Amino acid sequence: MRRPSTSRGPRARRALLPAVVAALWLPLALALALGAGCGSAHPRVALTNDWPAAPGAYDDVVDMWTRTNVLRGAYQEALELAGTLKSPAWRAANAAREADNRGLAGDARAQHLLAAQAEAAGPYEFELMVTTWDRRENDLDRGKRSVWRVVLLGPDGQEIEPLEIVKDRRPALQLRAQFPAFGDFAVAYVLRFAREANVLGPGVSQVRLRMSSMRGGVDLVWAAP
Repeated sequence: MRRPSTSRGPRARRALLPAVVAALWLPLALALALGAGCGSAHPRVALTNDWPAAPGAYDDVVDMWTRTNVLRGAYQEALELAGTLKSPAWRAANAAREADNRGLAGDARAQHLLAAQAEAAGPYEFELMVTTWDRRENDLDRGKRSVWRVVLLGPDGQEIEPLEIVKDRRPALQLRAQFPAFGDFAVAYVLRFAREANVLGPGVSQVRLRMSSMRGGVDLVWAAP
């Protein structure tokens, strides 16, 4: 007597294929979704001009005030962007770390912190770290002739141009020590905006920095609690 076959025919195998694909894809899709959510979540920060009562730990503060984003082209990343808003909280933490590294104490330390506080009263500054697929496009310091346009977007969508964009020419090791988001192929720039831009202050709920070109645009966003 012939034993009944335990193998499935072509039709049965085709019927099972969607279920198998779904079983394999679902965990991967869930992992990607969770990864995207974690990567896109940025902490909310107090968008104020107030000088902190005490400096925070620098590593925590620079992470709180740094944002990242990526512009993807047809086949590769066209732009990788990271930016740190030099808020009073960041300036205080940075000055305190510099004072520690230099061994400053007493009046010397206090004077160093006061100098940082005075800088916070000047133009608003961002440290922008830019990596482009085509290195010739990494040219923000060319001003109006740059491939890219960088502006703040106001609450009504108005564009606010920077007073200046200058290349930060310090050594890579020094930049990376101060800004951990500085990548291996990045170029660092300092952006300065007039106080009239109201980057920080009463009633400010969001800071949106946009970088755009013919390739598209990306935003870096700091939101208040």
